[in-house]
Amino acid sequence: MNMFISGSLAYDRIMDFPGRFVEHILPEKIHVLNVCFNINGLVEKFGGTAGNIAYSLAMLGESPFIVATSGEDFSRYEEWLVQNSLPTTFIKAIPGILTAGAYITTDLDDNQITAFNPGAMAFEADLPTVNGTSEVFIGPGNKTDMINFAQKARLAGVPFFFDPGQSLNIWTGDELREAVSGALCFISNDYELALFRRMTDWTMGDLYKRVKIVITTMGSDGAVLDVEGDRMLIPAIPVSDVLDPTGAGDAFRAGVLKARAMNLPWDVACQLGATSASFSVEHYGTQEHRFNWDEFCQRYSSAYGALVC
Repeated sequence: MNMFISGSLAYDRIMDFPGRFVEHILPEKIHVLNVCFNINGLVEKFGGTAGNIAYSLAMLGESPFIVATSGEDFSRYEEWLVQNSLPTTFIKAIPGILTAGAYITTDLDDNQITAFNPGAMAFEADLPTVNGTSEVFIGPGNKTDMINFAQKARLAGVPFFFDPGQSLNIWTGDELREAVSGALCFISNDYELALFRRMTDWTMGDLYKRVKIVITTMGSDGAVLDVEGDRMLIPAIPVSDVLDPTGAGDAFRAGVLKARAMNLPWDVACQLGATSASFSVEHYGTQEHRFNWDEFCQRYSSAYGALVC
């Protein structure tokens, strides 16, 4: 199966705020918000939704195609992808433009405030031809690419995941309703699901009519697998030292996609996702964790029982 992961490639600038955002935001003054958070420092890491998902899939033995755009400063990131056996065939270089950049500040409660410069992501990618041996994951990225890739998958009868994520602020309700229709799976966190429903004016029943599976991640509370209202909670795997939640959701998605490649049931897919996410949060950055298949299976088995595949 050819797996295509569309979305952003970005340099993440990650910052820690040694306090809590809530202590510095006055609800009665939210209409004139003017706040500064002094941080402990800044580190730069490889990131972006497409890159993060593909990286964790590489740890799981897959070599998905990343469908994205990059800027003139991408050479270091490209070398990293090649080192991890990830093809760069469908990464389109945009001359004279910087690669997208995310500026992420995390507080003591793991709440995050992110500013995102799209850079090269403002330009459309070259979308690949897909067929019956393909599976498509549409993550937050260039909105036109997301709309067109969804349509391309629908016309080809190719299953696709739709994950608008942090791109929701650039969509209209009509655009979202059109893009998600026919998806195999709608995946988001609980906040994004609530925002998506408000923007589309859809009930969960309306969403069930358009997609087969709804997966909602809830951080340390786990994830909910929802099949037309039949919901199952998939608990997260607790780890002793959570260093950085950034990218855990992308690692989760990689585990789900790995399960799809193995033809495993959806509940097991979410468990693989939780296992992959547990490795991510133990490291600072979104592409810093490393594990092999044996280590992955050991952690999965300790939490959920033997992995049968």
